[in-house]
Amino acid sequence: MFKTMVTLMRSRAAAAEEALMDRNALAILDQQMRDTRAGLMSLQRALATALAEEAQEARRHQAVLARIEELELRTRAALFAGQEDLAMEAAEAIAGLEQERDAGHEACTSFAAAIARLRRAVAGAGQRVAALERGRRSARVAEAMRTARQGRMEAAPPDRATLAEAETTLARLRTQQMLAEAADAFLDEVTGPSSLDDRMACAGLGPAPRPTAASVLARLRTN
Repeated sequence: MFKTMVTLMRSRAAAAEEALMDRNALAILDQQMRDTRAGLMSLQRALATALAEEAQEARRHQAVLARIEELELRTRAALFAGQEDLAMEAAEAIAGLEQERDAGHEACTSFAAAIARLRRAVAGAGQRVAALERGRRSARVAEAMRTARQGRMEAAPPDRATLAEAETTLARLRTQQMLAEAADAFLDEVTGPSSLDDRMACAGLGPAPRPTAASVLARLRTN
């Protein structure tokens, strides 16, 4: 029984975790994208550092080779001149430089291999980040469409009207206005004009004529 309860609790915890990830999938993806971009930038910085160090090591290696070549010429000249002690000292210097040359060659080879690996890593990571960016944009569009569909299918919160409800209310108002206008027209037809002006007009007694300059002068002469 205890084992069953533990299994059930683990199952519910896993389900809750999956539901949490589903609800916040885009936010989680955005943070993961920020992490991957930061990782890509670290790889790019490492590649730039390796390239700079390789260039510096290559310059040192070329300087050592040039120094060896110079000392070899001068050592031959010392041997030709019979200066054995000076030639031996130069030969010892050349031997040390040749050891440095071999070490520099190994360093250059190591840098070349490391840079090749870093180039492949940067290229691969860049392609994967670009693919993730495209996928994230598609996911955002799909999420917006899904939210819009849910907004049509799911019931709105109690304090928020839906578009369909607003359309229904507008249709009801229009129907009420049409009924009111029809009722007013029917009452006018049945009861006839209700105002004094309307009744006088119906009796043939239209409104008083508008005053004119002649009528004003006539009135003033009589008064």
